[in-house]
Amino acid sequence: MSENLTGEVMHIGELAERTGLSLRTIRHYGDIGLLPASSRTEGGFRVYTEADLARLRRINYLKPLGFSLEEISEVVGLLDLESLTPAQREQAEAALQRVTTERRKLASYLTQAEHIVEDLQSKLSD
Repeated sequence: MSENLTGEVMHIGELAERTGLSLRTIRHYGDIGLLPASSRTEGGFRVYTEADLARLRRINYLKPLGFSLEEISEVVGLLDLESLTPAQREQAEAALQRVTTERRKLASYLTQAEHIVEDLQSKLSD
């Protein structure tokens, strides 16, 4: 394995297992630059770090919120930076507003589902 990596590394199979994503999805994310492998073994196998795992989890969090892969790339790229320029701050604020709006919608849907659960449970206990 590459000597420039520090800490634990994992192969794509372990990354898939830890995230619940398919190997194909992870490879696709790598191919489009959304999740490039930190390194490769001498045999050419992709290896990933805990930082890559954290990035993949962020991708997973954004996907169901309706962000496109391009938008996800921008947001996780911002999250990877140590500090933000004024333009990047504007991007981050827009992303925060969008995530907050989507979270509000999801909370509303969850409340609605809870009402249906209660109604059905009540009907079944009659």
